[in-house]
Amino acid sequence: MAYAKTSYLQHTAIRVKDIQWHIRFFEEALGMPVDRVAGDPDDPVQVWTAGGVQLVSDKDFAGPEGRMVHLGIFTDDLEAALDEVYQWDVKALPQGRNWIKLPDGLEIELMQDPASQ
Repeated sequence: MAYAKTSYLQHTAIRVKDIQWHIRFFEEALGMPVDRVAGDPDDPVQVWTAGGVQLVSDKDFAGPEGRMVHLGIFTDDLEAALDEVYQWDVKALPQGRNWIKLPDGLEIELMQDPASQ
């Protein structure tokens, strides 16, 4: 049975070498201020901007492959969505049952949409 509710992209997590440069760029060039900070505000581990960009600091990142960390997806009914996705060829990640790795390596964080509770 297919999942009968809706889901949407809530954020995209991107690995960056210089998080401060990226914070300034998103704030000043695009008007996307930081909504939340994880870690020391002067040297954050991660930040989330208005508009759904999550920047993950990785000072050793050398690219070009592997820049995207994961997609964060809000869904109307988390438990029903999880029941459905585990019917597919996916694997749970160590972060929890709502963290899923697809066969080609794409990682997804499924979250309950607070507006649907």
